[in-house]
Amino acid sequence: MPEKPRQHFLNKKEAKTVLQKASEKLNMDLAAFFKNQFDVEVYQKESDEIYLINGQPLLVKAGETIYPTLRFDKYLRLAPTVVVDMGAVPHVCKGANIMAPGVRRILGRFESGSIVVVVDEKHGKPLALGEILCGSEEASRTKQGVLVKNLYYVGDKIWNVMKEVTFKIPE
Repeated sequence: MPEKPRQHFLNKKEAKTVLQKASEKLNMDLAAFFKNQFDVEVYQKESDEIYLINGQPLLVKAGETIYPTLRFDKYLRLAPTVVVDMGAVPHVCKGANIMAPGVRRILGRFESGSIVVVVDEKHGKPLALGEILCGSEEASRTKQGVLVKNLYYVGDKIWNVMKEVTFKIPE
């Protein structure tokens, strides 16, 4: 029988720890990003943890790493971006890693292991978040093989849990 979702607020110390862990992975100070005015609530369903910051599902915990969600629009606009051709879209949205031949452009500077947003070339809509396997200079020269490890994507389990959380949030 599926575990019933749990939802609770974190105390200030726990909330700061969550933001600090995410800040390290994203190379930005999230506490400053939110002007040190934030409440963090955790929504747990089975092994998934979604962190709601000021009521919005903005971070997700995978293993011991905390990543932004595809709903964290302000971060996604600042993040390094990998633009894929329309032929790659259905594969990315089924969890496939991003292969170099399907990449049209790379925007921003990053190091190997950085989090990147993957968008389609036609609409620029976020499809997935991934971990880039090389730095920006090498990525722009790579013509074959896997370029981005797909962490999660539109329509996956985390996306669906976020829809449950979002449904409960009053607009």
